[in-house]
Amino acid sequence: MNTAWTIAGAVLLISAALTTYRILRGPSTLDRLVAADVLVALCMCGLALWAAISRDSTVVPSIVAIALVNFLGSLAVARFRVRDDQQ
Repeated sequence: MNTAWTIAGAVLLISAALTTYRILRGPSTLDRLVAADVLVALCMCGLALWAAISRDSTVVPSIVAIALVNFLGSLAVARFRVRDDQQ
């Protein structure tokens, strides 16, 4: 089972690195917004993986809180963002 946890952690780490690249190099602000959402989702998956490895469920409410804040933040940024061609 340790091999499965290690593979899952490595996949999450590689995905986070690729997402960080998209945040830094994204051609538009909307690409950066989506990449930031994906990065937060990957962090939540990492927390869930840690909770599964350690068999500790006290982190689950914080995962739910992070998801809620991420959703509201994404809505706010998407609503008030300036188009790239209007800058």
